[in-house]
Amino acid sequence: MRNGVHPGRRGLRRTLRIAACVLALACAAPAHAQFGWIKSLWPSTNRPEPPTGVQDPHYGDSLFYFYQGRYFSAVTNLMVSQHFDRMRNHADEAEVLRGGLFLSYGLHREAGEIFAKLIEKGAPPPVRDRAWFYLAKIRYQRGLHAQAEEALARIEGNLPADLQEDRVLLQAQLAMARGDYAGAVRALDALAKTGKPGSDVALYARYNLGVAMIKAGEAAKGAALLDEVGRVPTGSEELRSLRDKANVALGFSALQEDRAEDARRSLERVRLSGMHANKALLGFGWAAASGKNLNAALVPWTELAQRDPSDAAVLEAKLAVPYAYAELSAYGKALGLYQDAIGAFEQENARLDESIAAIRAGKLLAGLIERNPGEEMGWFWNIAELPELPHRGHLAPVLAQHEFQEAFKNYRDLLFLARNLKQWEDSLDVLRAMLANRRQAFAERLPAVRERERSIDLGIYDGKRNALAAELARVEREADVAAFADARERALQARIDGVRAIVERGGSDPEIAAARERLRRVAGALAWQQTQNFADRLWQAKKGMADLERNLSEAHARESALAKAQRDEPAKLDAFAARIEALAARVKALQPRVAELAAAQQNEVQELAVAELAKQKERLAAYVSQARFAVAQIYDRANLAQGDGSAAPK
Repeated sequence: MRNGVHPGRRGLRRTLRIAACVLALACAAPAHAQFGWIKSLWPSTNRPEPPTGVQDPHYGDSLFYFYQGRYFSAVTNLMVSQHFDRMRNHADEAEVLRGGLFLSYGLHREAGEIFAKLIEKGAPPPVRDRAWFYLAKIRYQRGLHAQAEEALARIEGNLPADLQEDRVLLQAQLAMARGDYAGAVRALDALAKTGKPGSDVALYARYNLGVAMIKAGEAAKGAALLDEVGRVPTGSEELRSLRDKANVALGFSALQEDRAEDARRSLERVRLSGMHANKALLGFGWAAASGKNLNAALVPWTELAQRDPSDAAVLEAKLAVPYAYAELSAYGKALGLYQDAIGAFEQENARLDESIAAIRAGKLLAGLIERNPGEEMGWFWNIAELPELPHRGHLAPVLAQHEFQEAFKNYRDLLFLARNLKQWEDSLDVLRAMLANRRQAFAERLPAVRERERSIDLGIYDGKRNALAAELARVEREADVAAFADARERALQARIDGVRAIVERGGSDPEIAAARERLRRVAGALAWQQTQNFADRLWQAKKGMADLERNLSEAHARESALAKAQRDEPAKLDAFAARIEALAARVKALQPRVAELAAAQQNEVQELAVAELAKQKERLAAYVSQARFAVAQIYDRANLAQGDGSAAPK
């Protein structure tokens, strides 16, 4: 004992202060449901379906990429189609989609400009309100709380019911972020009462309302709500975790108020396999210790002390167990456990050094990229799986940091842009090769085309066409029915002409007179038949003439196109080549910039992780100091006991 203060009691007060910090952390981070926000650009958010009745195919093309989660491809296709004015029937919807996609990449300023323009041009109220809601949501995600509240204030009440619930949750989170817990209570109270019992939204609302009430000084009401959430039956892992979180917050709140039995009842509802189990075991032990039942406290603490030492609660348990033995006057046991704890802390410190070295070697970011694919997922993509690294348990508090998540998303997007630029660099090389092949083909085919052009004189065919047109006009004008005679009729006419010559030389012989009459009748029959067919044959001739005119016109058009191609194609190929080189220069200029930014961002992300691990090292150093101080106190007690002649502590 020094200065009249028992070492165990001093340690108890110290650890209770740590426990109070755990409570503060549990209450300071309001829970919220992770809804599929971006697909709710359309009214239905529970099970979003692609809208039907797409009138512009290019808009449908962007939606195709959008519903595949390929947001970068979706937004680039959308912007190209907008540039060429290909989506006139979906102008407002396309702008809302573009704004939402910009938000998914964290471009809240650009998205805000899009939404402001929609409002200025008089977009439908539901479109406006959804736009402002998503803008508020992304601003909150990025820590721009004042701007988020400004966007929320612009919502006029045209949100669908499910987004309205999200809006209230967001409003409450913003109120708590600025310390207005009473305002958060007012916002959440109605939602907690009107929400469907047992629904995700209702449970999150009750949890957040309970936290807000405790912070607003209404501890009893807040505890009642947390107790309600902590008892709800659910099959969802997300909601089971929320239930555990509520019980941990409730238990530590009771510990702060010296209600050990209430704390025990709340904490024993926490699952031993859940992510909040370690905090619950630590608090459960302190609940027993507060009731002077140190033997009971040793049960959860001993279990906790055997768990992964990368968890702060486990490290605290390694101090709490020898503290309990010291309180039970088992000083020899306490001394050994304190020394074991010091050894464990030093080992954990070495592991932290290894983790820091692995992070600075780039293994953390490379592993995260490899195990969490989804390069076009946008801003609401989250880390789902830890990389295979030594002592990766240290990474959990690192990845839980909002700042780290945001910085890593920036790094991931920069890597995607670097790959995209490399793909464009390769594509431009392919385009160069295609252009060279086209130049070669043009140069090889041009002489043959020119030779064939010289062998065909369309002027001759124009002259023949003109002669045919004049003859057709004469036949129609003079009703020359014999002009359209077919081969049979021409042969018959020749025979008639031959017989007529013979008959005319026959004189007045009666037989010749009879033959002359028969000849007249045959000639008349032929003329009658040709007269009957004249109109149809004239129409067929005109039709053939029209076909001839069309074919000649097409031939002249091809001749003109060929002449134009001979004149313009080299210039066109040169223009394509210039455009390719200009784009290549842009890509080449962007590549080092993106590489530089990616390297800087990688360093920033790694340093954020290292800074968090450095805090863990500082905490370990504090634990080592506490343990060494406790060991020194035990030795002091032994020395004092020897000086008094009494037995040394065992």
